[in-house]
Amino acid sequence: MAAPSPIWSVLSPVDTSGGEPLHRQVEARLRQLAALPEFQAGALLPDELTMANRLGVSRGTARAALTRLVYDGVLERKAGIGTKVAPPRGESGIRAWRSFSREMAAKGIAVQNFRTELRKFAAPPEVARALRLAAGTAVQRLERVRGWEGQPVLLSRSWLHPRLRLSGREDFTQPLYDLLEKESGVIAESAREDFVATSATAVVAKRLRVRAGTPLLLRCHTVADAAGRPIEYAEVQYVSSRFTLTLDLRREQS
Repeated sequence: MAAPSPIWSVLSPVDTSGGEPLHRQVEARLRQLAALPEFQAGALLPDELTMANRLGVSRGTARAALTRLVYDGVLERKAGIGTKVAPPRGESGIRAWRSFSREMAAKGIAVQNFRTELRKFAAPPEVARALRLAAGTAVQRLERVRGWEGQPVLLSRSWLHPRLRLSGREDFTQPLYDLLEKESGVIAESAREDFVATSATAVVAKRLRVRAGTPLLLRCHTVADAAGRPIEYAEVQYVSSRFTLTLDLRREQS
């Protein structure tokens, strides 16, 4: 008897007992599928409906997982043709915005939390614009100081959209976007990033244990869900002598 095709072994029913969320299971299966030799060689993946039926999920769940992998650059979809593995392309390190602690863990660095504070503030003008709120709207601001080897490396201030309806009792030591997905059902899908040079104010200098006026790298980002609605505006200040941002770039083939 012939052994079952690896394709159909991967596309077997997922666990619907209520453990790991279905969309995560489906995304993991599709990543396995994309890694198979025939798809790495350019073959088209099975159609959306076939994958949904094989995995035992709704077509909408399969479509959401496919959309996530297209966004992540794993797959590409062309109308009237189908879905296939995307060709390699240049990416910068800033695509790791989903989890700083995981990015550092991949480099063998254990991130420490030196300060975690959640408070309500009236949204400053730039925050209100980013979150599409009226100026002065009350928003929760999460302030965290993190680093490694006993030294603070970054101070992040995240203003969270009121529609997330967080209680303030959540565990903010875990990756933020995992927490938002778990507590609010909101999935972070995209981010706009801006980088500028700045220097430490007296308050920031105290948090980061540096002198006032110390050069810092300021990273501002606005994170949105799949519908393009903002969920977070953040300002992250890095001690430039303790942190290096590396961008690996290469020319894409036309």
